[in-house]
Amino acid sequence: MPVSSVTDTTAQSAGQAARATLTDNYETFLVLLTAQLQNQDPLSPLDSNQFTQQLVQYSQVEQQIRTNDQLESLIGQSRAASAGAALGYLGREAVIDSDLSALSNGAARWTYELGDYADAVDLEVRDANGRTVFSTTAAPGTGERAFSWDGRTAAGQTAADGVYQLVVKATKTSGAEVDTAIRVRETINGVDLAAAEPKVLTIAGARDLSALRAILDD
Repeated sequence: MPVSSVTDTTAQSAGQAARATLTDNYETFLVLLTAQLQNQDPLSPLDSNQFTQQLVQYSQVEQQIRTNDQLESLIGQSRAASAGAALGYLGREAVIDSDLSALSNGAARWTYELGDYADAVDLEVRDANGRTVFSTTAAPGTGERAFSWDGRTAAGQTAADGVYQLVVKATKTSGAEVDTAIRVRETINGVDLAAAEPKVLTIAGARDLSALRAILDD
């Protein structure tokens, strides 16, 4: 069973237990209150303010549990809507905010956008262990650019297929860093519904829906 399913089941069980305990305590309190009122000393009546305060507290707790139930329902509906949207992306190409791309068939591709003019642009490709396997420089400038790596390492060897990270270091002459956004273009070939929030699956792995920047026309 997926971890998310176990978590949801545990949360539901805890909520049900809380409601059951509250109901039992509330009913017990009413029985005791009734008994006390029936057997109170007429010359020294019980303080009704204390009972009123306790009734108000029970009512507030009950209202909070009902509010939590409604929130859980809304969250469930939101997840269902997200899952439906994700399923609609199957087979479509998407532009995704990510610095990870898969090397396959001798190519790994990224685009990166320089938020301001950069006098120096250094590009590094790193493997899953964070080691730099290839590096190069790009021309100064600004705006969006494409970068494709053919899998050849700095040592002249052919890197194994897999997921690689692009690191862009863009700076001005003063040394100030230039903000850079890195994206990839991939086909969505699956949807993971086991997580708390649905994810789309591409050749490079699972992607959050929030990382999708555009779904391209067929």
